[in-house]
Amino acid sequence: MPTLRQIFLRHIAQTSPSPLAFEIERAEGMYLYDTSGKRYMDLIAGIGVSALGHRHERVMQAIERQLKRYLHTTVYGEFVLEPQVAFAERLSQHLPPSLSTVYYCNSGAEAVDGAMKLAKRATGRPHVIACRHAYHGSTQATTALMEPTTYSQGYFPLLPGVRHIDFNREESLEQIDENTACVIIEPVQAEAGVRLPAEGEASEDNFLQKVRQRCDETGALLVFDEVQTGFGRCGSLFALQRFGVVPDILALAKGFGGGLPLGAFIASPELMKCLSNNPILGHLTTFGGHPLSCAAGLATLEVLTESKLIEQAEAKALRFRKQLSGLPRLREIRHAGLLMALEFDSPDYMQALTQHCLKNGLITDWFLFDERSLRIAPPLIITEAQIDEACAIIQDFAPGGSTS
Repeated sequence: MPTLRQIFLRHIAQTSPSPLAFEIERAEGMYLYDTSGKRYMDLIAGIGVSALGHRHERVMQAIERQLKRYLHTTVYGEFVLEPQVAFAERLSQHLPPSLSTVYYCNSGAEAVDGAMKLAKRATGRPHVIACRHAYHGSTQATTALMEPTTYSQGYFPLLPGVRHIDFNREESLEQIDENTACVIIEPVQAEAGVRLPAEGEASEDNFLQKVRQRCDETGALLVFDEVQTGFGRCGSLFALQRFGVVPDILALAKGFGGGLPLGAFIASPELMKCLSNNPILGHLTTFGGHPLSCAAGLATLEVLTESKLIEQAEAKALRFRKQLSGLPRLREIRHAGLLMALEFDSPDYMQALTQHCLKNGLITDWFLFDERSLRIAPPLIITEAQIDEACAIIQDFAPGGSTS
């Protein structure tokens, strides 16, 4: 009789030649447990999803309450569903007044895709501008935003009209012009290895402010992709608050759903009306804003805003920095709250360190557009003792690590 692993390899589509193929039996808090009982500390929060860790009590209670009421009802946008409405109302209380209308979807890629459609519909313009070394998803439209084309060239031709600028290079902003529908940008570039916006002479004069100014000058809309940087990850509920820039459209996902599939793009009522007429049903989704996902997301938002987890993120990041700053072959540590990158002098060394961590029960990762850097982005609930435990495992590799 075939094992579960064999059935997995036979029937589940693979995304790499050598999948980890862990057989996860259960998860709780900071940890995953495999079928042998081995415990793994999740230092990447399921790639940014599990902001409160795995199976947080408040989130589970919200899911269970909603399970007893109803699941899917009908195609999005026709029925008044209390979990959707309550979550959207609570979100609006924590966002600038212009970001008050929520369109729910299922993922970050869908959120960015919807934002692109909305911008084109609202402006009537053909071009979309994205930053090099940014990742916005893997649908046809969002794949077209990637540059370099490492992960997209096998699927050409993709969406036309995409232009690219360099993050933190003010001269490249000249490409934003009267043909630009929108500029899509991460407040902190995640898959580029945690790159923060450069600041000018004054702290409020950062690269994002200059992008905002250029968009205002040309009539282009500004879209913030906060799929990874939102929901407390960068030390504020949303990274836009950290940098003092308000976009026209905000895209969310990952931690937004409390562990369940959920995304959204958020804009003003005036912008969102573009999707409801000429033609009607201008953007549709069957499962967007699923009641279970919205219940989980609302519970997550409540915990984040009622606790001190967000304000603790910076101190926890500094604890990581203090213990890891002396690692051999370490070039730099970059961080925005608990989104961190440890850059080493060799991709091979970094990959060997990743394997060492995994062998010793610590799940880390790398970045799509930064092969030298180790990703550290744990659930915000991580304790000082757990930080010390994780750092000890990483430090243990350094003296005898690979030198390739």
